[in-house]
Amino acid sequence: MSPALIALAVAAFTIGTAEFVMIGLVPDVVRDLTVTIPQAGLLVTGYALAVTVGAPTVTALTGRLPRRGLVVGLMGLFTLGNLLGGAAPSYEVLLAGRIVNAARAWWRRGSRGSPLQWS
Repeated sequence: MSPALIALAVAAFTIGTAEFVMIGLVPDVVRDLTVTIPQAGLLVTGYALAVTVGAPTVTALTGRLPRRGLVVGLMGLFTLGNLLGGAAPSYEVLLAGRIVNAARAWWRRGSRGSPLQWS
């Protein structure tokens, strides 16, 4: 199996996990950060809104940039969002990390195709 395909599979698994894991963690977030259930639910909604606004915006603003560099940069944002969320001392920092983490969707739409199609 090619290294590019392995990297793509690992990235897809990581991104999918980061996207859906918050739903199962809502009760823990409520308990650990002493917030209400609706506030914890906003972590899922904030992520979705950031994807909704960010994906078309990034696509429109980065149409002429090289795709490889764009994906590397946006995956860097994705990593930063995960680190920020993982080390969040407060609800606000966790929400900011989730919004930054939405870069996952920006690169998918902003890259205009699969990494396997790039030359």
